[in-house]
Parts: sequence; C-alpha cells; structure tokens
Amino acid sequence: MSARDVDAASDALAAAFEARGTGPGDRVGIHLQNVPQYALVMLALWKLGATVLGLNPMYRRQELRRIVDDAGAVGVVCADAEVEETLETLAGSTVRWVVSTSPLDYQSRTDPRVFATTERAAPAPDGDLVALIEEFAGSRPAPVRLGRDDVAFLTYTSGTTGPPKGAMNTHGNVLSVVTTCAAWTGVSDGDVVLAIAPLFHITGAVVNATISLLTDSTLVLAGRFHPEVALEAFAEHGVTFTIGSITAYNAIYDLPQAGPQHFASVKTLYSGGAPIPPATVERFQERFGTYIHNGYGMTETTSAVIAVPPGRKAPVHAASGTLSIGMPLPHLTARVIGLDGDPVPAGEQGELELSGPQVVPGYWGKPEATEQTMSGGRLRTGDVAVIDEQGWVYLVDRLKDQINVSGYKVWPREVEDALYEHPSVHEAAVVGEPDDYRGETVVAYVSLKSGLRLTQEELIAFSGDRLAAYKCPRRIHFIADLPKTQSGKIRRAELRKADVTGPPSPSKG
Repeated sequence: MSARDVDAASDALAAAFEARGTGPGDRVGIHLQNVPQYALVMLALWKLGATVLGLNPMYRRQELRRIVDDAGAVGVVCADAEVEETLETLAGSTVRWVVSTSPLDYQSRTDPRVFATTERAAPAPDGDLVALIEEFAGSRPAPVRLGRDDVAFLTYTSGTTGPPKGAMNTHGNVLSVVTTCAAWTGVSDGDVVLAIAPLFHITGAVVNATISLLTDSTLVLAGRFHPEVALEAFAEHGVTFTIGSITAYNAIYDLPQAGPQHFASVKTLYSGGAPIPPATVERFQERFGTYIHNGYGMTETTSAVIAVPPGRKAPVHAASGTLSIGMPLPHLTARVIGLDGDPVPAGEQGELELSGPQVVPGYWGKPEATEQTMSGGRLRTGDVAVIDEQGWVYLVDRLKDQINVSGYKVWPREVEDALYEHPSVHEAAVVGEPDDYRGETVVAYVSLKSGLRLTQEELIAFSGDRLAAYKCPRRIHFIADLPKTQSGKIRRAELRKADVTGPPSPSKG
C-alpha cells in the first residue's frame, strides 16, 4: 500500500467511525494481530482525535472485559473469527459498536503458517472494515486539532499490587520517542521496518509502526509472529531494521535453514522487553554476522529510552554478569537512587529512576497510583540498576514480583487466582524463573486439598482456559506446604531459591 492508499483508506475509516458517534477523546480498542488493518485503524482514530486502546488479541473473556471497562471504550475492532465471543464478552459494557475485519484482507500471500483457515467468518453487526472503507470512500472526518498532551495510546501494563493500569501515552510522548529512536538507530527514508514486536504492545506501536510513519520507511507486517515467516520476510523485503523480544530471535536461530543471507540487508537489530544473556548475543552474531543491540523501555516511558548505540557492543557488568541495557537516549534523565530518594555514586546499586518527555503524565483514572509511581514526572521503575562512570546502565535485580515473559508482563496474582479456581487447589504461588529462551518462565508452586490428586498437565490445561498462553505456568511443583511469614503471607522469594520439586501431596488439608 502506498502512502496515498493508506491516507485515503484511513480517511474513509475515520468517517465511518465518526458516523457511529466516535469523536475526540473517545477510546477505541484494537483487538488484532500485526495486520495492515491495525495501522489503518490507528491512523483513523488519530484523525478523529480519538485514543488507540491496545488490546492483546490473546486476551480472553474477563481479561478483555476488565480493560475495556476500565478504559470506557466506545468501540472495538476485532478479527471476524472473534466476533461472537467478543460480542458476548462486551455485552453490557460501554462499547457501542464492534467492527470486524478478516486477516485475509490486505495481504500478499495466503500462507498456511500464518492463516489457520481461508474461510471468512460473518462480519460484525456494525460492519466489515474493508466494506466500510469502500462505503465511505472519498469522505473525511471533521478536522481536529491535536496537542502534545492529547492521549495517542492508552496502553495497559500489569502492576504488582493491583489490576492492570492504563498508561496515557500522549502524542508528545510518542513524538519524543519516535524522533530520538529514529536518530539513535539511524532509521530514515527508504528503510524497511519489519514489525516483529506486536502492535498492541507500546514497542510495536511506536518503534515499529509509528517510526515507519514519521521516517517514510516501509512497514512490513506478517501477522502473529512465526519464525519461518519472519526469516523469509527479512530476505524477501530487504528488511533494514526491527526490534523484537529475544524469544523471537531465539526462535529464528533454531531454524536450520537460517543463514547470514537472510540478514544481508539489515543495518541494526534491537531486542527489548526481556533480559538477554551475553552468550545468546555472541552466538547469534557468530552464526549470522549481525549483532543484537540491547534496549530498555517501559509502557510508562512510551517504549525504548535506553539502548546500546549502533556499532557498539554492550559491556558486561563484572559483579553480576549482566549485559548492559545501553545508554540513555537523548532528552532522558536516568539516575540510580537509594532508599532515601537521593542519587547514589556511579557503580553503586539502587532503584532506576527516569524522567523526560518520554514519561507518561499518569495512569488513566488512577491519581494515587500516578503519584506513587511517577511523582513530579520522575518514574520509579522498580528495577535495581547500576550506572557506571561511562554511562552504561545495567539491570541487576528486580524490586517487583512482576514476571517478564518474552517482553510480556505477567502479574503473579492473576495466575494464582486462575489456579485457585480449580477445586483441588488449596494454595498457590507463582514466580518467575530465569529462562534462556523467554527471559523468564512462569512457574507455579501448589499444595492440594486433603485427599485430592491432580497432575501438572491437568492444571496447566485448566489455566489455559482462563489465561493468555504466555501467562500459563510452564511448570507446576506440587508441595505439601508453601513457605509463609508469621502473618501467613506466602514467601515467593523463598520459592525462587528453594529446590522443592516433588510429587503431589494428598496430605494437605
């Protein structure tokens, strides 16, 4: 699609949404994989002055409903195969309309590795996206005037002490990150960006999709990530830049047919969202001749704000063996503070604090959480870090119990709540354990009710009916008693250290 095609299609789509009563400040959810329609809807909403509500397409019923309710969304765009479940899930919510689209539209090949079926499902009652573009062709919405403080994306991030919170990524935040990342990485006119990171995630939405818009580069979309499809896309489209989780790169590395020829056009590769072992980066470069640059960002910083400069290799922190996440990008102030809130000397550990035009003004409808996390515009990341005298930043530990799976954030209590729904479960605790492939893996420790038995496979399948796949435990250890404090609080830290593997115990009552 040319820029002219995209502009005309998003104009028509904006007019269609406007006809359904959508206007400035409204939140509209996009519940899609990495398909061209995602970008078209993004642009259409901005032309209306509306806000993009990123919805993980893997979210199931209550997960989806919780975010839609909190955001007060007025509309949702989903895949045609999801219409029935989406309508059931959102019945009685603030959503006034649901538009659907077929992933078969706007694509250059019907690849069975990407599309499970070539059958088209019936469209949503409020219309099919392509049909709406045709119906409103030549139309434009009423002009709007957006400012830097208007919210471009409402992006939900899971906390450690409560339900997901919506970070208000403003247009000013987005412009700051896009311009600094483009300058830092060297993405410019004529480049080809492959969207490996999902567009519902702030990194995919900003450092893949929006960077393509502002730099006049080509955006290549390939649906939900599939390693073989992504590998072929590198060579077929002459990809010059992408950012993705280390899990994606590991999956590509595991392909026997992968070789240096697939990355011949690449200028820079970046990875973010999950820890990277130094050996993984070295192994990838030895085989393909391409170095994976580390990067760091948060939903609250509107994606990447610390990164390894192109052409340089990240040093390793001698004390912890941690690969540096890079250096602060322009206009970001990064410092390490102690318990008293004052900066610590270079080389000493403390909490990483960030401030600058990339940091969001707050959480949607949660002033107390905003004040606690980013008082005065200074974001307390909850990560234990070291900044050396050269300005390299290292993450050496975590303050939070949050689990980071391939760049996706998992709240332990949410997984525990799902496990507790099983009638045989007495107590459950969920922790993250290091994983060379995913960064971290979700692991559960469970005690059973007296006289009952349960297998690991049964409980994993049970959680899979209630949670997105990446949130489900990969391993479950059945133990007689979970370690607790004197007040009865389960001690997750002890579970991370202990070797408590064993068969299910029927003795716990």
